[in-house]
Amino acid sequence: MTASILAVDDSPSLRMAVRIALSGAGYSVTEAGDGVEGLSKSNAAAFDMIVTDLNMPNMDGLTMIREIRRSSSNASVPIVFLTTESDDGIKQQAKAAGATGWLVKPFEPDQLVRVARKVLGR
Repeated sequence: MTASILAVDDSPSLRMAVRIALSGAGYSVTEAGDGVEGLSKSNAAAFDMIVTDLNMPNMDGLTMIREIRRSSSNASVPIVFLTTESDDGIKQQAKAAGATGWLVKPFEPDQLVRVARKVLGR
């Protein structure tokens, strides 16, 4: 069965890069343009992993993770931040909110695929 990944980022070009990298590795990728849309999609379907940006309009990645962890059918799904932020304080907030991992932009496609394989165990 193909693992299903939700990619949440306000940059269409970054979502496309994530989709190309992960779909090329055999994963099914659903996209969302901000935290509100990401939360809505995570409540509507089950995902094996979520990749999200931190800084987005409408709802940031930290708020989205907290909401997903609180109420979604995806409450235990691995969530990886893909962001330009590398500040340790923000990383600690993300971990406390329920983030599983952290990748800093710009990223190498094979680096993202390795993280997905590690997190998904396949």
